[in-house]
Amino acid sequence: MNQLKCLPQEEIVWGLDVLKAAAASMGNYGIRRPITFTVAFLDALNREHLQPAIGDSVGTFTDLPPHVPDFAVHDGLRACIGAHAESIIALGGGSVLDAAKAVSHLHFQQTGRYLPIAAIPTTLSGSEFSHYFGVTETDGPRKFKRSHAVRETTPRLVVLDPRMLVDTPRTLLLSSAIKGIDHAVEGMRRVEVDHPHAILAARGVERFLAVLEKWPRKLETRAAIAGGLVSTDDLLQLQLAAWQCYFYPASVIYGLSHRIGHILGGTFGVPHSLTSCIALAPVIRACAGTYGRKLEIFSTDRGSRMPAAFLADRIEAAVHALQLPSRLGDLDFDRARLPELSALLRQNYPAEVGDLGDNAGTKLDALLESLW
Repeated sequence: MNQLKCLPQEEIVWGLDVLKAAAASMGNYGIRRPITFTVAFLDALNREHLQPAIGDSVGTFTDLPPHVPDFAVHDGLRACIGAHAESIIALGGGSVLDAAKAVSHLHFQQTGRYLPIAAIPTTLSGSEFSHYFGVTETDGPRKFKRSHAVRETTPRLVVLDPRMLVDTPRTLLLSSAIKGIDHAVEGMRRVEVDHPHAILAARGVERFLAVLEKWPRKLETRAAIAGGLVSTDDLLQLQLAAWQCYFYPASVIYGLSHRIGHILGGTFGVPHSLTSCIALAPVIRACAGTYGRKLEIFSTDRGSRMPAAFLADRIEAAVHALQLPSRLGDLDFDRARLPELSALLRQNYPAEVGDLGDNAGTKLDALLESLW
């Protein structure tokens, strides 16, 4: 059965320097008495661009470690209740957005009311468009990042302002773009090429790669803009690409690259966006039989090669050209922990592992070894 599920998102605004006007109208979306969730390295951005535009702010909460550990969610909830916050503004990347959603959900469980969220992303993974969030559970024998999907936590307002990306560290910004591409590709698992996800995702991937494939080496974004090598419009194109790749998140079910990333991040502490740089292209090749010809929608060379190979090669080339890590060994990941990673994947995500086809367990071990 074909289906399209839409999320309760009220408005998305985009353009250079739109934040000030958008912030002034946040009350129209239920963003009143907001507490701002962000991280320490975005403090200057928050103080310069966001806080002056909010008339009724009740404070800022920055104690948000990567991978959203459960204790940080509880700390965030206490901060909201202590400040009598009625909403959350999430300024940051996927972990900040996930924390805001988790706190909103926990607030509902305790008070019967969700805290509405306005999202101002500083990365390109696309969490601002979804109802998904992950929380790393820390009270068991090992840490584990648990996925949740709660429609009511979808950010009501999203502000895409390329000014917010200018000082995002290069590796974080560019690797989050690969995570955005991951959403587009793995979103094809259960849909066909005439599904709106497929149509928009294909445009989003091409939009991403058109900018990434010309990105200068080594330079941080601000320096690249100052040198005329990229522009704020390029940054906006990346933001729009992230949106197109993740336009209908409630309508798709993601796959093995995502699940590898969740465990690498939550359990082993690998930076979340980097996991797609390492896993996506190899997973596309390994799961080519499951996707079949559907991945042709991402190919500019249709018919002359296997579509999975073409797409994987192009993603891998972009990762290499951007000088992003492409192997777990690049991140000092302990090779001896690969069997533990394999066991967690089989235990928690058997359907996604099943995308590898016959003898999936053996193929999984070989795939993980190739990632190292």
